[in-house]
Amino acid sequence: MPQTTTSSQTAVRDDSAAGSIPRSEYPRPQFRRDRWLNLNGRWQFEFDAADSGFERGLAARELSDSIVVPFAPESELSGIGDVDFHNAVWYRRRVAVPAEWADERILLHFGAVDYDATVWVNGLEVGRHRGGFTSFSVDITDAVADASSQSREQPTEAVIVVRARDSKDDPQPRGKQSSLYANHDCDYTRTTGIWQSVWLEPVPQIAIRRPRITPELAGNSFAFEVPLTTNLPGGSLVVTVSDDAGTVASGRTRTDLDLAPRLNLTLPEDRVRPWSTTDPHLYSVRFELTDAAGKVIDVVDSYAGLRSVAIIGKAVHINGEPVFQRLVLDQGYYGDGIMTAPSDEALVNDIRLSLAAGFNGARLHQKVFEERFLYHADRLGYLVWGEFGDWGCYYDGRSDERQRQSATYITQWLEALERDYSHPSIVGWCPLNETRQVISDRVTALDDVTRGMFLATKAFDTSRPVLDASGYSHRVAETDIYDSHNYEQDPQKFAAAMAPLAQGTPFTNAEDDGKAAERGFAWSVPYAGQPYFCSEFGGIWWNPDAAGAGREESWGYGERPRTENEFFERLDGLVSALLDDENMFGYCYTQLTDVFQEQNGIYFFDRSAKFDLERVRAIQSRPAAIEKRS
Repeated sequence: MPQTTTSSQTAVRDDSAAGSIPRSEYPRPQFRRDRWLNLNGRWQFEFDAADSGFERGLAARELSDSIVVPFAPESELSGIGDVDFHNAVWYRRRVAVPAEWADERILLHFGAVDYDATVWVNGLEVGRHRGGFTSFSVDITDAVADASSQSREQPTEAVIVVRARDSKDDPQPRGKQSSLYANHDCDYTRTTGIWQSVWLEPVPQIAIRRPRITPELAGNSFAFEVPLTTNLPGGSLVVTVSDDAGTVASGRTRTDLDLAPRLNLTLPEDRVRPWSTTDPHLYSVRFELTDAAGKVIDVVDSYAGLRSVAIIGKAVHINGEPVFQRLVLDQGYYGDGIMTAPSDEALVNDIRLSLAAGFNGARLHQKVFEERFLYHADRLGYLVWGEFGDWGCYYDGRSDERQRQSATYITQWLEALERDYSHPSIVGWCPLNETRQVISDRVTALDDVTRGMFLATKAFDTSRPVLDASGYSHRVAETDIYDSHNYEQDPQKFAAAMAPLAQGTPFTNAEDDGKAAERGFAWSVPYAGQPYFCSEFGGIWWNPDAAGAGREESWGYGERPRTENEFFERLDGLVSALLDDENMFGYCYTQLTDVFQEQNGIYFFDRSAKFDLERVRAIQSRPAAIEKRS
């Protein structure tokens, strides 16, 4: 199993108080270097309500408050817990860059900053980034060099300043962050500013960039595409695949012909071990960049899983076999950390809780999850659908001009694809969720954005199926997957609604007043026989502590069951309607945990047990009809 601990962790002189570093684990397990500097911990901090801080000189002075990074100021774990709107926030920290890094490029990495970030180091602007869900890096070498003492014996000081803008009035991808002051319905407490780990890393002048690893099960091989910062004449790239018994395959290629050298490695037959939900085997992968003299100048450690995803009829196959996807909707929220898990163990625990309830995967809903979650999904054999947090723009047909601004979605989504491409646990992509707009005789911005995100995904990744938009308005005729959301709570009515799939006329979502149909318009392009699943259902509203209380005590879908036994009868009926459908390749149940006021989870918000898990698991565990049919 690939290791995630670092071999060294350089000490840091900074503004933080002594003590343990929160979220101290290496943030990027599939692209690891040994030397790095974790910058989580206490930073100076200041709210900037009017977003006038730049004019007032906040980039150049000490800040008035402090915060614990990587937790957002809305969260308890940040030490602040202010859930009001924040147009802009500022961060500042002094860091001692180790003297032994003097001849290398210094990269400053951010797991995620919500939403528009500007970064200064020693008074010099070093980078900007838009997007609250995606990672970015800035090269601070020149800014550090300007402040260097010119002594290789002493560390160099870097004063890092970050401004994050997050206006509530701008249309932007927010996911489930509430646009109102208070939480409501299925929208939750907002996140502003830094909410994932921050770290420094030295890299050589010519370095390895993020590799793209494609498993090719048919040939028992891996295809490696390894971008470099620039070409290296006379150099070589060596790729080595290993397992617990040692080297499995190794190869070498030149570094002066392509910006992204490519290499295919075939595994010996007796060392082939496919990745699956029952055997999530991961090979260790090492990338070594050598110069013309044979000296190793950069080393990156990674891992890979050998698996395939294919569509056969209406079934989705993994490694050549139909696997019914018993997915759960996972929102990735925590009571004390909001969108940031309080610990690495909390990420592992969420996957284990899901598996214990009988699910084999999840839709990572309206959020690009931090990469360590995907690492744990990889090693635990947990199927994942990657999704973008697109909610926050306007899909109601009355604000087309504002939708045009959502072209930034494509940019941010491509960043997510680049980061997450090589994770074997990801078996599908879903850029958008519940877009709502009738398909009329005019091409709208929503048409452009939906098709743009679909085509960008297909261009970036030909190895996985893509769902153009989950639920409601399907606008891309060639979408690989078709789906619907159905929160009908009566199992008989639910089964009746889903049954027409057998005749090729599946249940689709629509919010039609009748006039659109009269004009010949529809909410979605016609179904064309693709694999189909109900990607949101259930959401059964249950809080035993509030049983008998008014509805205002919690929020969920439909009428609340009167007893726990009634909950299980309803769950069994809804799940059975989908498991028994030989044309259904999977489902996604809403949801894993309660989230604030939304109390329809299998677990409470604190992850404690709400139901008898053996009963939940038993309902989901019998074979699905599509598996038996195939």
